[in-house]
Amino acid sequence: MIETLQAQLGDKVSVNAYELAAHGRDENYPSPHPPLAVVYATERADVVATLAWARAAHVAVIPFGAGTSFEGQVVPQGPAISLDLARMNRVLRIAPADFLVEIEPGVTRTALEAALRYTGLFFPVDPGADATLGGMAATNASGTTTVRYGGMRPNVAALEVVLASGEVLDLGRPVRKTSSGYDLKDLFIGSAGTLGVITRLTLRLHPVPEHVHTLRVGFTDLAQAAEAAYAMMASALPVARLELLDDLSLRAINRALGRAYPAQPTLFIEFHSSTAESIAAEAELAQELARSAGAADFALARATDERAAIWEARHKTYWALVSQFPGHTYTITDTAVPLAQLVPMVRYAQELLVTLGLPGSIIGHVGDGNFHTLVATPPEEIERAHDFSGRLVQRALALGGTASGEHGIGMTKRPYMAAEHGTALDWMRRIKALFDPDNLLNPGKIV
Repeated sequence: MIETLQAQLGDKVSVNAYELAAHGRDENYPSPHPPLAVVYATERADVVATLAWARAAHVAVIPFGAGTSFEGQVVPQGPAISLDLARMNRVLRIAPADFLVEIEPGVTRTALEAALRYTGLFFPVDPGADATLGGMAATNASGTTTVRYGGMRPNVAALEVVLASGEVLDLGRPVRKTSSGYDLKDLFIGSAGTLGVITRLTLRLHPVPEHVHTLRVGFTDLAQAAEAAYAMMASALPVARLELLDDLSLRAINRALGRAYPAQPTLFIEFHSSTAESIAAEAELAQELARSAGAADFALARATDERAAIWEARHKTYWALVSQFPGHTYTITDTAVPLAQLVPMVRYAQELLVTLGLPGSIIGHVGDGNFHTLVATPPEEIERAHDFSGRLVQRALALGGTASGEHGIGMTKRPYMAAEHGTALDWMRRIKALFDPDNLLNPGKIV
């Protein structure tokens, strides 16, 4: 069966055991499962050919970028082909006058950053991993700057998508706004490859801010940090990044990166200010709000290298924490709640970790009401971590929140979809059947 595909695409098809294993797992899902083969697409024609073969062979196809997802989105649930798009990695067109860039799906976040280096523009969505932009669109990724610039959905102007039928759709337009027809583009963003394969993206760019300052604020209690985060968001401060890290995270960062940050609950805050003159007043107001919540330590970073060091620490927090628990299994939660419920939700997560006797670190994009808990357990105790994650989702839903703020549903959050969406879940299933009637695209995920 695979021989037919190899005859069509040659050495773009691999059955190497190591490559199959690498495409049968992600960073968090506990049950890896290798695909039948990996197709390394280099152009849209390879995608179309793979889908044509899949229709004839009745074999599933799972789009794959960098494999940095957390919820099992890329893990096969049966016989499947992994369609690796990482080699479709060309920056096709940079249009600075239009604040747009057109790319292939395999371009990574850092590769795009390098390509834009001398334009005075940047793409703001920055998940911790060096993910591909196609994968980021497929999961509606977000990052530290989402509080100001939004996640992938508002930053994608247009998509080219190949359906399971082989049809190619051009969705969206390279303009600032449009009221023309149904918004099919946004339907595919966050669909995790279950509706179509993204083969081209047009992304919105933003001017690099001229006046930036970063504040590191320490607290004696995690709830105090959450309260200060809410106060920052309720103020008129130009918050661009607002990240919460607990004391365990700071200890892990210090050990892994050789830093000397105080090991206490901490907020990393960045402001993109309109003028140089406003920086001092904004920093003063931010510190006043933080003191009112109980802040104990302040450090202002205005130099580029100082700011870069802080955000490097935030982006490498996950790996720093993982290194603290060798041989353990890691469960990452991803709930989000309305901002007014952030403090009680953080308190609940803290108390639940203690109740269940679990070592875990609480970090997150609290300016969005979204935070993560990384729980480390020996493999034989993974069910305790799953119990924690399930209870956290149920509490988030009870508070009007969501099962996933950014990582997506995949398979691990699928049991909570009905509770969150009600009868709308039936319409999601109908949409899936409309675009993929043979259930060939990433089956078993989301719905």
